[in-house]
This record gives sequence, C-alpha cells and structure tokens, in this order.
Amino acid sequence: MPSTIPPQPDRPRTRIRPRRRTGAALATALLLAAGWTSATTAEADGSPASHRTAAVTTFSDDFDGPAGSAVDGGKWRYETGDNVNNHEREYYTSGTNNAALDGQGHLVITARKENPAGYQCWYGSCQYTSARLSTAQTFTQAYGHFETRMQIPRGQGMWPAFWMLGSDIGNVGWPTCGEIDIMENVGFEPGTVHGTLHGPGYSGSGGLGAGYTLPGGEAFADGFHTFAVDWSPGAVTFSVDGHAYETRTPADTHGNKWVFDHPFYLIMNLAVGGYWPGDPNDSTQFPQSLVVDYVHVTTSNSALRH
Repeated sequence: MPSTIPPQPDRPRTRIRPRRRTGAALATALLLAAGWTSATTAEADGSPASHRTAAVTTFSDDFDGPAGSAVDGGKWRYETGDNVNNHEREYYTSGTNNAALDGQGHLVITARKENPAGYQCWYGSCQYTSARLSTAQTFTQAYGHFETRMQIPRGQGMWPAFWMLGSDIGNVGWPTCGEIDIMENVGFEPGTVHGTLHGPGYSGSGGLGAGYTLPGGEAFADGFHTFAVDWSPGAVTFSVDGHAYETRTPADTHGNKWVFDHPFYLIMNLAVGGYWPGDPNDSTQFPQSLVVDYVHVTTSNSALRH
C-alpha cells in the first residue's frame, strides 16, 4: 500500500478517495440468495412492512480482544498518508499508536498532536497523527443494513466519519463510483451529524445530504450513538439511534446518474482539520478519540422509528 493517499479532484467538504482498488477481495454475492424482498425495500423507503425477512449477517466486528491489540487484519486494513486535497492536517498511520482495541469491546481511533516518526505532510512537517481503516480488500456489499455504534470526539477541527465507497473506484474514479457518508461530524457542530450521497453531478459541497441534530443541546461526544443506512435498489435511508431522518432516491439526482447499484466497501477515520471543519485552535484538546463499539452489516434492515 502506498505511503500516501493519491490525490483526487478538490472536494471542499469530504475526504480524499484513494484511487487504487483493483484486485481487492470482494464478498458480494450474498443478497438475493439471502432473501432480499420487496418488504425489505419498503422498509428502506421508510414505510412500514408487515412481514420482515430474516437478516443475514455478512460482516460483524465487536472489537473484542486484549487492550492495546490491533484490529482484525482479516476485516480491516490501514490506509496511510496525508490528504492535501481536503487540506487535512493529520498523517494516517498504521499500527496501534493511533488505532487499538481497549480491552472492553471497543476500537479506539486516536488523533494525537505529535509527529514522532517525522512524517511529512502537504504543508510540511506533520502536526498530527490519526488512523483510517477500510474493508476495500476484505469486504464489499451492495444493499442491506450498515450500522455502527460510536462515541465521537469533540473539539474544533475534529472530523470523524463512517462511510462507504463504490468498489469500482479504481476503474471509474470518484465520484462516478459513488459515496455514501453514513455519519460525518465537524467539531464546530457538536450536536449535529450529516448523512450524504455523492455521485456524478452531485458531489463535494453539492452532495445530496441532510443533518440530524440531537434535542436539548446535547452533544454526540457525550455518549454512544448508533448510525446506520438502509440501502435498497433505488433508495438510501439514513438513521441515528433508530430514527430515520433522510431518504434519497434517483429522483433527487435531477437527471444525473444514480450510482448506488453495485458493491461498496466500509471506511472509518478520524480526520484533523480540513476545508469543512477548519483547523484545530487553542480550545482543542488532544488526544481526541473516536470510540467504536461495533460495526455490523446485514442483508436486511432493522426497524426504523419516525
């Protein structure tokens, strides 16, 4: 894997997408044989379904293991380097300094204000390190329920995300491959997360998205929350803690191509700085951590509350 993330077209609100994806091991042909039905599609559209198909688990990680140990390399791979096009400030590393299990059933991705290895970033000597993990080489899937339970960090310049990219990115590039941002948060909005689709003609700051804000001035960093999408042919529904707040369909692309009809892979990362969140300032405390309780993927969705 290259030491840096190859450049992509400038995108002011979302991260660089690595170009190299050919030869990835795919785990995709699970859906139709596992009972994907019109009832499941109706649920993803947000409408009630009287008959639910049995969910088949296709990917599961509960991050059980000794404190300080690395993630399961059979499920996750590190993506390393800096990110010039978003003007992020971190250098994504491999190993356990920035991503390790805590021994209590969590993965902890930690952003640190340090540069012990002398990493070089687009702006000079790197000021921060963090981690970015993906399943590009281990798991992809089209359609289903994709869910994580996380406690996000807090502070100006923090940019945690749980998202997906089309597995054909190496052939067609971004944004034609498609992108599903299941959860993004920027530190200056402590009580709001965003769900967004990116594709040809609706990418970057023009992505199809909406925000979800906690009631009563609560902050997402105060506790764990569940972030998910239910993805069916022709619809993607975003939810927080089981509450569906946004559904996107081909009608939203206004004639542009709907590219959410093929396998995608998972990514989770903690960025520091960038065009959208802005850089850390004197109020930002380090280290900051994204704590991941689990990541589960099934072939059908769970109940959503409106």
